[in-house]
Amino acid sequence: MTVDTDSPAQARSAAPHAPKPSESAPEPPGATAAAGFAGLDPDDLPDGLVIADETGRVVCFNAAARRITAVPDDRALGLPLDEALPLEDLKGRRWWALTDPYGGLSTRRGQPERNLLLPGGREVLVSARYVREHPTGPVRRVVVSLRGTEARRRTERSHAELIATVAHELRSPLTSVKGFTATLLDKWERFNDEQKRLMLETVDADAGRIKRLIAELLDISRIDSGRLEVRRQPVDIAAAVGRHIQGHTTGGQSPDRFFVRIRPGLPALWADPDKIDQILGNLLENAVRHGEGTVTIEVAPTTLGDDGEEGTEVTVSDEGPGIPEASMSRVFTRFWRGSKRGGTGLGLYIVKGVVEAHGGTITVGRGPRGGAEFRFILPVGTPAHLL
Repeated sequence: MTVDTDSPAQARSAAPHAPKPSESAPEPPGATAAAGFAGLDPDDLPDGLVIADETGRVVCFNAAARRITAVPDDRALGLPLDEALPLEDLKGRRWWALTDPYGGLSTRRGQPERNLLLPGGREVLVSARYVREHPTGPVRRVVVSLRGTEARRRTERSHAELIATVAHELRSPLTSVKGFTATLLDKWERFNDEQKRLMLETVDADAGRIKRLIAELLDISRIDSGRLEVRRQPVDIAAAVGRHIQGHTTGGQSPDRFFVRIRPGLPALWADPDKIDQILGNLLENAVRHGEGTVTIEVAPTTLGDDGEEGTEVTVSDEGPGIPEASMSRVFTRFWRGSKRGGTGLGLYIVKGVVEAHGGTITVGRGPRGGAEFRFILPVGTPAHLL
């Protein structure tokens, strides 16, 4: 290891009981829509919006609703709600006849979001609100929100991929642990001490793999739910880098493969020591496993934002083939793998979540010698009571 340091350190059947339309001159379809929005254009809304008046007829059908249902607004406006939105539940029951918003219980305020079907079997997420002038009065408007199911399906696919990855990664070490322990229990007397030690060391290593995978799953759960806690303490990041490099050299890597540069003037860093180790461990493991040549780690002082807040910048680069430009935007997503050399593809996703939990940023690019270069910046994070 080479060290360069410059310092010490979502109507009819819909409204069977709806009041009859007024005999006065009807308002043009859709006119109510703009009037009730205080200048807001319904077409600006990201979700589908459908509004039926007190007669059960559609007076608003925005652009997102047209896109989701494939029904032109000039067809929908003025229709009874159940004709404009012929929804069915997953058991094939007509939704508006079932819920009866205008003639049902006078205390109901709406319907929670649920999966319903449009003609042709297309799924849509639908919720509704019943607007009354007073709590038990007649329904004056039914406001319906529509959302596509694409985002939910993406989430479900992601969860399915996570389960499949976990099952695959657990199978191998669990098979090993089960096999070696069963063999030892069944044939203990047949093995000498050296053979027993070798098998127990293998069991210990595989148990460690299982423990690390479970820790990754817990981290992902906390990151996705926004519950990742950071316990700040003073951290000597230069020393942390040294410990990780020593771990790699003890594991068989040549000391000459690592070059460390510590810039002078590093600010005092308050961070979670275990999570800093997690960041450094993932980035160095990534460089060693997937990169080539010398792995360079540089630690330097920096400033953040326009206010000049002090921070620490850490860069980890290698001299391998690097990451293709087309893949750069996917590096920090789940299951991205830079090569076929093993791994769950979760490490960099966790690294990004941990860095951001500290209020920092992380980027990836091409290093000066062609390899991958990861750079993360952490604010000093000094606790308020010490300022």
